[in-house]
Amino acid sequence: MPQENKNDKLYYVIIALSVVLVLMSATTYAISQSGSEKNTENTLSVSGYAEQKIIPDTATLNIGAVVQSETAKEAADKNAVLMSAVIAELKAMGLQDKEIRTSYVSVSPVYNYDVNNTQTIKGYSASNSVQITTKNLDNLSEIIDRSTAAGANDIGSISFSVSDEKQKQLREELMNEAVADASSKATTLAKSLGTEITSVHTLSVSENNDSGVNYEYDMATTAKGAVSTPIQPGESTVSMSVQVMYHIK
Repeated sequence: MPQENKNDKLYYVIIALSVVLVLMSATTYAISQSGSEKNTENTLSVSGYAEQKIIPDTATLNIGAVVQSETAKEAADKNAVLMSAVIAELKAMGLQDKEIRTSYVSVSPVYNYDVNNTQTIKGYSASNSVQITTKNLDNLSEIIDRSTAAGANDIGSISFSVSDEKQKQLREELMNEAVADASSKATTLAKSLGTEITSVHTLSVSENNDSGVNYEYDMATTAKGAVSTPIQPGESTVSMSVQVMYHIK
């Protein structure tokens, strides 16, 4: 058989196979689309929403001391004395060990720069900070005042949040309210359409938790011996939305 005829046959075979593959792909896609459409046939999709305003029940703040001295050991020793006094004062107020956690410890050189930008060590700085986590929000001002009186000179920002226990309780309540909202909407809509809800097809949940509030504490206020700044946790919003698809007939 001439080579040219063989090439022609091979060409037609390739064309035929390509056509078969295209037809198979189109058939598969059509079946997939048909199945998808059948899967959502006779369904009704609605959303439900619920939210609650809550007052945070947990506060977190950092309390520490920063000391500078000529040697690293001297700076560390002075810092240790101050922080020991601060922690003792915190425990005297009733704070437990689980509410006090060391968050930062550092001893580093402090540099001096001359006109030629040459650095020389002029001393050392020792820092130590503990993180306080408490549910006794009424004691926050006293915690700060007594800590600074004991030697703390580095007070970080205060953050308020909702405890895990309270969030779990709220989540259950919001879930029930959001689902009830979706069910009410679906029932009303189905009635107006002359149909009836038979069962739930799918359900998805979306949460929004705005439970964090920051409060910057001004150390200058304490340094001037002024009356303690009132600290209020404010109000937070926790919400939940659901998307429900119902079977109808």
